[in-house]
Amino acid sequence: MEERILDILETVTGSDEVREDTALDLFDAGLLDSMGSVSLILELEQAFDIAIPISEFERENWASVEKIEHQVKELQNA
Repeated sequence: MEERILDILETVTGSDEVREDTALDLFDAGLLDSMGSVSLILELEQAFDIAIPISEFERENWASVEKIEHQVKELQNA
């Protein structure tokens, strides 16, 4: 799962920096912004067959590879 998320993030951010530190805050690092978040949501929904309600998308819960993986797992188990 992590590798697939990394591939998606690398595509969305246009940077391989996401692979260097899975705890890196993608927003603080300037790798992810609001437009990137929308792309990320769409890619994750398609890749993992989940629904991510925009109304429940809290930036701090999706700010790193580790947090994204946790959120995806939670949604898959819901």
